[in-house]
Amino acid sequence: MKVVDLSPILFREYDLRGIVGDLIDEDVAYTLGLNYGSYVLDMGIDRVIVGRDNRVSSPMVANALIKGITETGCNVVNLGEVTTPMFYYGRYSLKLYAGIMVTASHNPKEYNGFKISFTDLGNAYGTLIQEFYRYTLNKKYRSGNGKVETYDIKNDYVNYFASNVDIKGNIKVVVDCGNGAGSLVIKDILDKLNITYDLLYCTSDGTFPNHTADPSVEKNMEDLKKRVVELGYDVGLGIDGDGDRIGIVTEKGEYIQSDLYLLFMARYLKDNLNDNKLLFDVKCSRSLINGLKEIGITPVMNRTGNSYMNMMMKSGNFSFGGEYSGHVFYRDKWAGFDDGIYAGARFLEMLTHMGVSASNLLNSLHKYAHSAYELKAGENGKREVVEKMREYAHDKGYETIELDGVRMEFEKGWALVRFSNTSPNLTIILEADDKESLVKIEDEILTKVKQYISEVKE
Repeated sequence: MKVVDLSPILFREYDLRGIVGDLIDEDVAYTLGLNYGSYVLDMGIDRVIVGRDNRVSSPMVANALIKGITETGCNVVNLGEVTTPMFYYGRYSLKLYAGIMVTASHNPKEYNGFKISFTDLGNAYGTLIQEFYRYTLNKKYRSGNGKVETYDIKNDYVNYFASNVDIKGNIKVVVDCGNGAGSLVIKDILDKLNITYDLLYCTSDGTFPNHTADPSVEKNMEDLKKRVVELGYDVGLGIDGDGDRIGIVTEKGEYIQSDLYLLFMARYLKDNLNDNKLLFDVKCSRSLINGLKEIGITPVMNRTGNSYMNMMMKSGNFSFGGEYSGHVFYRDKWAGFDDGIYAGARFLEMLTHMGVSASNLLNSLHKYAHSAYELKAGENGKREVVEKMREYAHDKGYETIELDGVRMEFEKGWALVRFSNTSPNLTIILEADDKESLVKIEDEILTKVKQYISEVKE
């Protein structure tokens, strides 16, 4: 292995991520390890934690990373193959807040990446990641002989998980892990919960042969919908590639958006929420906002991003919150980190305590017309398009929310245009009181976005 230059493109808003063989290879991981080990030693930290997901490339990437870290003299606690929530639990239970999780989350199989933390604030993001990138440019590496300690976190994590869920009575659930890292632990957890379950694509396979392990995209949930209906089970849970996000379908095979999940759980938890407030991201719907107000809970909007949400959950003293993408954070009787399987188990808890079906919850809501699009714009172009849309909204006199991209509010709906921090894409989300209003907003916003994409230069 040799030291190489690290591409600035690798350093994204809240993690490091890229295609293996392009932005990431053995030398890149080794070099990153040298930089990370040196960086934390400069902070006075000499012991860090490392885990990896089940992607085909992850053993190679993690081994090279660990080699780089230990050659600086920094010691490593190696969790081996785990979900990202198991890694978070390891940080929490072992009080080793500095560490790296090797994962590309829900990205396709050719990707890999690194979720990096330095302190108990959680994953580094934004300026912290850029500060670390600038450090790598100095190429000043410590030298030493750090030790590697192997630690099996599984049993401790499963026991902690089971002790923080209270499911009353039997409930029948289908779980689809998408062949991701959740497959490593799902059966152990479900056996502890004493429920009836069926497993779909819960054999660990880092090539993700059945569908992309991203439950926030409804098409990836089609097989789960069919299985739940065929078996006559109560609910279906979809888990993403590294296990930190949730997707849900009802007993009738209906898809539940994650912002609606937040509302349903808020109804259940409303007497136990700190300061009677709930944190959510800028992508979430009026169904959530209006629904929270109806039950006397203050809605608090935040920018999108696991790291930003995690930081705000702590600094703002929220006991519950989450994102449109399926990251959910509990701080009532849980340590606060996002865990897709745990979020699913709490949904089962809520159903059994409230004595309702998932479809009845869905039918209790006012129905808004909704659509979402993802358009390629390039790594540089995506930023320019969002800036042009911000200027357009100001010129038109629209009320805007600019926490993350630009969210434009209309009399009968809203539209969000933001750039992805993990891909060269734009995300466009639109919602309106009725289909006719949605079509009108779509025609205006999509026309402008596509025009600006055609004008920018990558």
